[in-house]
Amino acid sequence: MNDDQLLRYSRHILLQEIGIEGQQKLSDAHALVIGAGGLGSPVALFLAASGVGTITLCDNDTVDLTNLQRQIAHRTSSIGKTKVASAKAALSEINPEVNVLALTERANEMRLTELVAKADVVLDCSDNFPTRYALNRACHALKKPLVSGAATRFDGQVSVFDFRREDTPCYECLYPEQMESEETRCAVLGIFAPLVGIVGSMQAAEALKLLMDIDTTLCGKLLTVNALNMEVRTMRLSKDADCAVCHHG
Repeated sequence: MNDDQLLRYSRHILLQEIGIEGQQKLSDAHALVIGAGGLGSPVALFLAASGVGTITLCDNDTVDLTNLQRQIAHRTSSIGKTKVASAKAALSEINPEVNVLALTERANEMRLTELVAKADVVLDCSDNFPTRYALNRACHALKKPLVSGAATRFDGQVSVFDFRREDTPCYECLYPEQMESEETRCAVLGIFAPLVGIVGSMQAAEALKLLMDIDTTLCGKLLTVNALNMEVRTMRLSKDADCAVCHHG
């Protein structure tokens, strides 16, 4: 690590739990971020600022005026541009050392599996259930840690499914795919702007700890936050014995 890097990351390095060794792990790491909108924005900004060496952003959408109320990686001048290109520009200004791979695509399950295979940690910042279930299956199959986040109205949640561990439940355990999934897109229900910042920042924090092997993550837990009355709760999750993804009989 050169002098500039020691200065840039000095406030991390001062932390006993991180130090130079932990910061070097971040520099060597590859994070996959699915979604570059409300959650993906703070996730990507904090991962880049923290010095994660390679960040792959995957999103097929373009920046719209209605996004700017909460998607803080984008600017008014970005309207009409792809979200991944807009976010990449923002990340490059924050930390030009980070290698950002911008993929303008909606990845199907086969493609997600390819992308997950190359990553050290995966962050689900998507806004639809098919992608969440597909990512969960890919991460489970490849034993890659998955940081899941969701936010709508004033309610958000974060969980970690660390598939490097045998005892971790998975997203399917929490929300079985055959359950009826109500429409939860913010275009339909609305969303409180800072909520995605709260949830996305928590996702980034969990991902950084996973990459640095700090064993105090939300694995096996579900954290919920209500930003209207600012209630934060954490509950334990257990594996579903009938889970179609992670139950081995």
